[in-house]
Amino acid sequence: MQITDKHHITEAIKQKAKALGSIKVGIAPAVKLSGRFLTEWISQQYHGTMEWMARTAETRLNPAKFFPEVKSIIVMAFNYYNPDHSRPAGSVQISRYAVPGMRDYHLVLREKLSVLLTYIQELVPDAEGLIAVDDAPVADKIWAAYAGIGWIGKNTNLILREFGSYIFLGELLVNRELEYDTPMSDYCGTCRQCLDACPTGALHDNKMLESTRCISYRTIEHRGEFPDEWLKTYTDWIFGCDVCQEVCPWNSFARQTELDEFKLKRYSRFLTVQDIKSLSKEEFYQRFNDSPIKRCKWEGFVRNAQNALRTQ
Repeated sequence: MQITDKHHITEAIKQKAKALGSIKVGIAPAVKLSGRFLTEWISQQYHGTMEWMARTAETRLNPAKFFPEVKSIIVMAFNYYNPDHSRPAGSVQISRYAVPGMRDYHLVLREKLSVLLTYIQELVPDAEGLIAVDDAPVADKIWAAYAGIGWIGKNTNLILREFGSYIFLGELLVNRELEYDTPMSDYCGTCRQCLDACPTGALHDNKMLESTRCISYRTIEHRGEFPDEWLKTYTDWIFGCDVCQEVCPWNSFARQTELDEFKLKRYSRFLTVQDIKSLSKEEFYQRFNDSPIKRCKWEGFVRNAQNALRTQ
């Protein structure tokens, strides 16, 4: 079935996106972004050892460098929230997005975006597109804000009024002009709970995250041992950190995900240090082969557990 009317194509795309499990979908024109914020962030060395952020900065600011024919950016948001099980004594925490038992969101979102692209090509045979998740050089949170999905909060996460911030974002860059949504207003107001709660002071008043102070960066991206100054503020998070989300008032609206790929039945984000320390390298990669946790590698995971043991 071919549709030529821009309005009906846009509505059909949004309906299909929601049928694929997206809790909210928006579309933005593929314009070049201002580079001030990213340039300042990199100049302050806040990206730490993530040198790819500096290397791909121009592409992140200009989607045409990633996909020259791009006209529109379709943004899909997916809820991954699961309420907590009871926490065992002597356990450590894993960020909610990477709880054992959840499929790696990169794989899930790429599959869903691929289905959406195929659907668009059925509607518009000459349509072409490129898929982006957060490992692509695309400014996903900025495009989500431009597409009316939510706003970027003081904790640098995208926040939805209806769901909070426990969401994954995926983008589909297409070579068709579509109807565009209105950017979302900022509803953080005077609240600063996330800034005050951050255990390491990684969040700045200007919505800038100093990555090298962030527990997520330290437990995932950093290779090797922790400097002594990091250990002074270490907590019981061994993969990522959700503190700035846990205190956010908007996450009172978080609700159980309805996606089977992310819904947990018997798994928990709380693990015991001893269980982790007993994991062999082979067991680690077998258990977390289909999980974001493999990002920190076995050596990093064991290091994080050993550091957490000092806090107990």
